[in-house]
Amino acid sequence: MVDGVPAPAVDEVPAPAEARLILVTGGARSGKSAFAQEEAQRLGGDGVSFIATAQALDAEMNERIAAHRAQRPREWQTLEEPLNVSAALRQARHEVVLLDCLALWVSNLLLRQPDPVERLEALIPHLEALLEAWRDTGKRLLVVTNEVGLGIVPENPLARRYRDLLGFANARLAREAGAVYLMVAGLPLRLK
Repeated sequence: MVDGVPAPAVDEVPAPAEARLILVTGGARSGKSAFAQEEAQRLGGDGVSFIATAQALDAEMNERIAAHRAQRPREWQTLEEPLNVSAALRQARHEVVLLDCLALWVSNLLLRQPDPVERLEALIPHLEALLEAWRDTGKRLLVVTNEVGLGIVPENPLARRYRDLLGFANARLAREAGAVYLMVAGLPLRLK
């Protein structure tokens, strides 16, 4: 259970044994993190490395981060890295790695650009570096992300760029992934 959302039984929709990259996407509070944590625990038990990309920039995020920490097994290695997730993946000591979440990582990178509205293409190498680290390490990587492109078109240029970049990143990872899940109302729908 994460943020009061119970995880579905992962044995009902297990990822294929050969899947080395598993993408879990969905809307806010759809059960993405809970599902990914259950799947990571099923695959790695206590031997899981968790890459956290959230930054505690306000009290509400502090509470969310604390709640997520409390939900994870204490034995898991936690790597808090808001920017250089490829380096964190290379430092992970376990075979199974859970990255939560891609959407926050993309936001962190985008907001560090000198002109985030105009510098969309500058962020793509970071995504390719993550995929390269995944291939080089041979680890089993579960990635949690948000599906933000299903709603209305955002009214400001920065929000539109963010939506576009995250959509690109999600599609890029989905192409590489051996399994992709869309979480809807706490239920996993296997897309690939």
